[in-house]
Amino acid sequence: MRIPAQPSSSARLPAAEAEFRFYEELNDFLAPALRTLVAQLCPTTRRTRHGRDTPMTHPIDRFLSDRYRREDVAAITRHLIASGTFRFPTLSTGLFSAAAVEAKELAYTGYQNVWVRDNIHIAHHFHVLGEHATAARAVAAITRFLHTQRHKVDAIIAGQADPGNVMLRPHVRFDGDKLAEVPERWAHAQNDAIGYWMWLMPLLARAGHLTPTAQDIDLLAAFVRYFAAIRFWQDEDSGHWEEARKVEASSIGIATAGLAAARDYFAAMVGRALPAAVTAALADATRTRAAALVEQGRAALDAILPGECVQDAPAKRRRYDAALLFLIYPVGVVNDAMADAIVADVAAHLSGPYGVRRYLGDSYWCADYKTLLDAGTRTVDVSDDMSARDRLLQPGGEAQWCLFDPIISIIHGLRYRRTGDPAALQLQHHHLNRSLSQLTGAETPFPPLRCPESYYCENGRHVPNDITPLLWTQANLRLALYHMDQSLTP
Repeated sequence: MRIPAQPSSSARLPAAEAEFRFYEELNDFLAPALRTLVAQLCPTTRRTRHGRDTPMTHPIDRFLSDRYRREDVAAITRHLIASGTFRFPTLSTGLFSAAAVEAKELAYTGYQNVWVRDNIHIAHHFHVLGEHATAARAVAAITRFLHTQRHKVDAIIAGQADPGNVMLRPHVRFDGDKLAEVPERWAHAQNDAIGYWMWLMPLLARAGHLTPTAQDIDLLAAFVRYFAAIRFWQDEDSGHWEEARKVEASSIGIATAGLAAARDYFAAMVGRALPAAVTAALADATRTRAAALVEQGRAALDAILPGECVQDAPAKRRRYDAALLFLIYPVGVVNDAMADAIVADVAAHLSGPYGVRRYLGDSYWCADYKTLLDAGTRTVDVSDDMSARDRLLQPGGEAQWCLFDPIISIIHGLRYRRTGDPAALQLQHHHLNRSLSQLTGAETPFPPLRCPESYYCENGRHVPNDITPLLWTQANLRLALYHMDQSLTP
C-alpha cells in the first residue's frame, strides 16, 4: 500500500421488545438506590458544578465554561497539547500502543500491544484533524498485518477452519513493532475490529490519502467474503469489550458500516480504469456481495436495536451498552431517531458522576479491583468464562469509563450543526465539560491532565485505573474539542 505525499443508517422500524431477564428488571428498579449507596461508600470532599467529585481544585477547572467562545476552546487545546495530554507515542510502523503506560510495574496490563479497533479510532481522529499522512500510515500498517492473517481468512471462507476457535480467526491484537501475532490466547472473534478497518481504509483511499495495492484490494474483497462465510449478522463475537461471545448490535453495526464502505469503494471502480491485477469481475462481484450483506446487517440491527443483545440466555442478553454510541459516531450507521434512543439510554442507565459505565454488571475494574485480583489476572482473557470475575462485582460498583462523554458531546454537536437547536449545543458543552473533568488531577499517581481508561472505586475513593493514559480516550477528547470549535464557527 502506497501513501501519497500529503499537501502543505439504518432506519429502524418500531418493534415490540421481548421481556428482559429478571435481573435487569431488578437492577433497573434498584439502580438509583444502589448508586446512592455506592456514592456513600466512596465519599469525596467536593462536587464541582460539572458533576465531578474531587478532593482539591482540579487543574482544568479554571478553563471550564458553560458557554465557550472559539478562543476559549483554542486556549484549552493549546494548554492540553503543551501539558502532554495529546501525546501519541508512535511505534516504528506508524501504529500506536493502546496505552502510553511507561512505568515498568504496569507492563502487566498488556496495553503495550496494538489493537486494530483502537488504532482505527486514533487514525480516524488524525484524519479528521487533517493529519492525513499519520492516519494513512497507521491504516497501511494494519493492512500489512492483516495480510499475515490472510491464510486464516481463506481457511474460514473455504470451510477448512472452525471460526468457533477464536485463535483461528484473524487476530486483532498484535505486536505493533513487529507486525506479528502475540502468542497468548485472546478473544480474537471481534467482528467490529475488522469492520472498523473495512470502513476507514476505503474512506482514506477514496479521499486520495493512500493508494491500496492490488493485493490490498484483494484482501478487502476477501474480508467481504469472510463476513459472508461467518454470517456476521448472526455470528457470536466478543465485540468491543472482548468478553463473552454473543450476537451484539454494536459489532453488527460496525461490520455493516465497513461493508457499506467496501460496497461504495468497489462500486466506484466499476466502469473506470482499474489498478493493475484488479479485474472488473472482482470489483463487481464484491460490490454486489457487500450490498447484500449490508441489507443483512441492517435487518439484524432492526431486530436488536436499541438493545445490544436480545438472545434468550441471561448471560448474553443486554439492554444497554455504551458501545452502541459508536454506531452514531464515527460510523453513522443509524438514523437520528435511533441515535436519540441510544444516547437517552446511555444517559439514563449508564452515566455516572465520573464517566459512563460500559454496561450494567460490568466487572472489569469493578470496586477494589486491584485488591481483589493480583496483577497477573487483572487483564487476562476471560471471554470463555466470566463467572469468577463477575462474582467480584458489588451492585453499582462498575467502573466509569472516559471514552464516552467525548463521543456524546460530538453527537450533540453534529445535531446542533444540522438543526441549529440550542439545546443540542448546551448538551455538547455539558459533555465536553464532563470529558475535561475526567482528566487526571494532581492527586493521582499519574501526571496531571492525562486521559484515563476509567475511574473505579478503590479503598472507598474513585481513582483512575492503571491504564492511564489510554490513547483511544485521548483521540476522542481531541475530537470533542475540534467539534466544539466547529459548532462555534460562524
